[in-house]
Amino acid sequence: MSVPTSFREYRTQGDGHQNLKLQSVTLSKPKATEVTIKIHAVSLQFRDLMVSKGIYPQQKRDIVPCSDGAGEIVALGQEVKGWKVGDRVCPNFALDHIHGDVTEDIKFTGLGGHIDGVLQEYINVPVHSLVRIPEHLSYEEGSTLPCAALTAYNACLGPVPVKGGDYVLVLGTGGVSIFGAQLALASGATVIVTSSSDEKLQVAKKLGVQHIINYKKNVKWDEEVLNITGGRGVDHIIEVGGPNTILKCINAVRYAGWVHIIGFVSGGDNGIPVGLAITKAINFRGILIGSVKQYGLIFISLLY
Repeated sequence: MSVPTSFREYRTQGDGHQNLKLQSVTLSKPKATEVTIKIHAVSLQFRDLMVSKGIYPQQKRDIVPCSDGAGEIVALGQEVKGWKVGDRVCPNFALDHIHGDVTEDIKFTGLGGHIDGVLQEYINVPVHSLVRIPEHLSYEEGSTLPCAALTAYNACLGPVPVKGGDYVLVLGTGGVSIFGAQLALASGATVIVTSSSDEKLQVAKKLGVQHIINYKKNVKWDEEVLNITGGRGVDHIIEVGGPNTILKCINAVRYAGWVHIIGFVSGGDNGIPVGLAITKAINFRGILIGSVKQYGLIFISLLY
């Protein structure tokens, strides 16, 4: 397979995705433990919009955006073993998060925010960051998994995994939320999904979600969650709203339950009320995507 000497990439200008700069650059050969990937598909996240506007925390300026891509290996570093040209792969969201807990150094290997991302025709990445795409998934399908699916997996199957009989509350119907709902359902949980769109709630119903709440029509949706659970509260919450939803989540979660804090799409200035958190013994867990090991487990599960 021939590899070009140059390729095209997009770079941010800090003023929105409409003004990304397209340019041609030289393609360097992969280092000894790297591979060169030809990118076939890229999927978009809310984070990518923030990066394009220059408002993502601690982001690099003038960066190639986007974290989620899928492609094929077109060149191998001289020390790479176990992979071959033509293999269909995705790099992990954070290239150096191989397993275990995240660290600050690992955080700064996040594609499309702290280092150049995948909105380019070719990219060199370390071989330890790779996960193989199952044959039955297209490049487009594979490219949707590195951020949303892995984040949801980390939340649902973290230190205390979701299990049969649990109640799981999922806020919204975005990528992380829908993946979280599906993973919770597959684990045997009863799932409650909130949204402002009746149409999207019906899609969630078709996926098998047992309870749906339109939070625009029912502003006391946390009380409805308590009604559904017989006053006990849910075992796990996929919390993507942030400051404007955290108080209702605290009300909706059971004593010693888990609130997996993933995003802040609802905005607001509220903080976590420490007193309520203590008196309910709530476990708050910040989720920063996940590891190559966890990502590989998602793909293994998709094979069966």
